Amino acid sequence: MPDIILSTLNARYIHASMGLRYLLANMGELQASTKLVEFNINTRVIDIAEMLLTHKPKIIGLGVYIWNATETLELVSLLKTISPETIIVLGGPEVSYEFEDQQLVSNADYVITGQADIAFKELCEDLLNGKKPVNKIIHPLPLELSQIELPYAYYNDEDISNRVIYVEASRGCPFKCEFCLSSLDKTVYPFDLDLFLGEMETLYQRGVRHFKFVDRTFNLKVATSIRIMQFFLDKMDETNSQQLFLHFELIPDHLPEKLKATIAEFPEGSLQFEIGIQSLNPDVQMTISRKQNTDKVTDNLNWIRHHSQAHIHADLIIGLPGETIESFAKGLNQLYTMNPHEIQVGILKRLRGTPIIRHTTDYDMRYNPLPPYNIVSNSLISFAEMQRLSRFARYWDLIVNSGRFSFTKSVLLADSAFENFLALSDWIFSSTGQTHKISLERLFTLLYQGMIEGLQMDAELIAESLLRDYEVSGIKGDAKFLRKKINVDNSAKRIRSSQRQVRHSL
Repeated sequence: MPDIILSTLNARYIHASMGLRYLLANMGELQASTKLVEFNINTRVIDIAEMLLTHKPKIIGLGVYIWNATETLELVSLLKTISPETIIVLGGPEVSYEFEDQQLVSNADYVITGQADIAFKELCEDLLNGKKPVNKIIHPLPLELSQIELPYAYYNDEDISNRVIYVEASRGCPFKCEFCLSSLDKTVYPFDLDLFLGEMETLYQRGVRHFKFVDRTFNLKVATSIRIMQFFLDKMDETNSQQLFLHFELIPDHLPEKLKATIAEFPEGSLQFEIGIQSLNPDVQMTISRKQNTDKVTDNLNWIRHHSQAHIHADLIIGLPGETIESFAKGLNQLYTMNPHEIQVGILKRLRGTPIIRHTTDYDMRYNPLPPYNIVSNSLISFAEMQRLSRFARYWDLIVNSGRFSFTKSVLLADSAFENFLALSDWIFSSTGQTHKISLERLFTLLYQGMIEGLQMDAELIAESLLRDYEVSGIKGDAKFLRKKINVDNSAKRIRSSQRQVRHSL
């Protein structure tokens, strides 16, 4: 039986916790008596407690994040009820800041704030040797990345076959965007590049073909970015190289020519860029301490779209201080003209510890008191309007970002992306009262009806575009309602044409 269990509740099975693997990699002599056990938030908490306690561990370490905070509170409460002698240690961003009044922290035995890579092992050594720390809250001293053992060997064969493999060439961020926890970092700290690429080579040889980089600023140091990308480019000619897929997060206004040249070499389907635009309103950018050159952002996105085969995933945030509905609409329309493959419309969340709290009074920022701490109103957007925009974001993801309506999307959004989609969003909700559990087949019907009734668009044009999307949707059966509509409209056109010819002959 292991003395120590490392665990967390992932958002989905496909996600594998890189943080837990860092802890396991750095357990030293305790590694042999440590076991990593992951769950997801859809598993019943009482079943998770049973599985954890089956191992009869002395210590359980739990990673706490915004997506699992509620379930982890329930889990810790249950564990301490069933087995009060089991020591519970918490870590992760959700308990690293503003922990004083958290019930979750009160229920646990110890909390490690910030980077726990080595601190967790040291705490376990003390506890197993009967040496109890003086303080419940443990603040590790800063450490050099060269002190940390890398985690990649602890992705097992099941992870490699079925799950997302997260990697990082650096930690930290030099920017101070106030909605982001990375704003608390002072700079970027790179891992030794030779060592890192050696680990990537090992993962590649083990069969990993999808690498998701979590670096906040992958293209900050261009020479490093090019070397990493070239490492993967060199793999493109090898067996099964067409399966290679890389995900990077880019600074949107920093794309030097040398980096462009490297990006242009990647074939279709091998490269995805997550680009955090967040807001295109200069006043809002200044308010939240975000440095961004909008002209360069526009030029760079247009270059990536037209001169490379990279997939662009761009982010915008609703609810930032100073952002009105009108200015958000202008930003969305502007970003849509840049034609990224996806625009992720997110709702502002007040993450614990982020400096955005300084705007709470001036902008009357009101947040959900429970995770995910989403904004519910501010001085510029009422609660009712924020709910409306939240539905907009949900439907946008369901329709525009799903990839299932590529033909219909251009008809729907046309030259007024925000205004058209808001009208459709309002119509769908007023008709269904639902934002979830809408089947794909029903969604086709709702789109057809909503674009006619809510937007007064041409019925035949809508039916034709939806039919093209339906035919590649994978839905079994025929779209009879769409074909019937096209046939009826065509028949009506022929009748009207014949009537005109008769009138003309008379």
